[in-house]
Amino acid sequence: MGKVVMYASVSVDGFIADENDQPGPLFDWLLGGDVPLDASGVLKVSQASYDYTRAYWDAIGVTIAGRHVFDMTNGWDGTPPSGIDHVVVVTHRGRPAGWYPEAPFHFVDGVEAAMAKAQELAGERVVEVAAGDVGGQMLAAGLVDEVRMDVVPVVFGSGKRFFGSVDAQRLLKDPDEVIRGSRVLHLRFAVR
Repeated sequence: MGKVVMYASVSVDGFIADENDQPGPLFDWLLGGDVPLDASGVLKVSQASYDYTRAYWDAIGVTIAGRHVFDMTNGWDGTPPSGIDHVVVVTHRGRPAGWYPEAPFHFVDGVEAAMAKAQELAGERVVEVAAGDVGGQMLAAGLVDEVRMDVVPVVFGSGKRFFGSVDAQRLLKDPDEVIRGSRVLHLRFAVR
């Protein structure tokens, strides 16, 4: 099985969105460089961010996200983001009726079932878990191997927390990687 990585861009004070689910400037680093990050040419980052992010994106086989993110993005209109092969959605409601029946999205009830499905689909590739409530639940359940965060120099003050509603202390190892990009600091920690 591949590694399980919890990931998101995050404010310095630990938020992945504001109170209205808006990311504000959290993704500005994806538009502020001169190196195209994907084939679209829309995302352009610094060379340091490209080297760090592109290698990670290429390793991902499956992303796990919660129903809230799915609903906010309309499931990326049936196309998994960043060229990922599959998305597993943690939800009690299942696939919306008539929504892109051929899309490689899998609707699963509960974090343990979501992880089992994601690992089956990913094989030896990385299972990415979106930060937030689902990511926090997976971290608390001991299902996460690594935490990656793209720390953006902004303070939100309140909003949606990177680790969701984690209610107990969790120790991470020392940073395995610290990369300075333009308007972002990329961090990678193994989970103890």
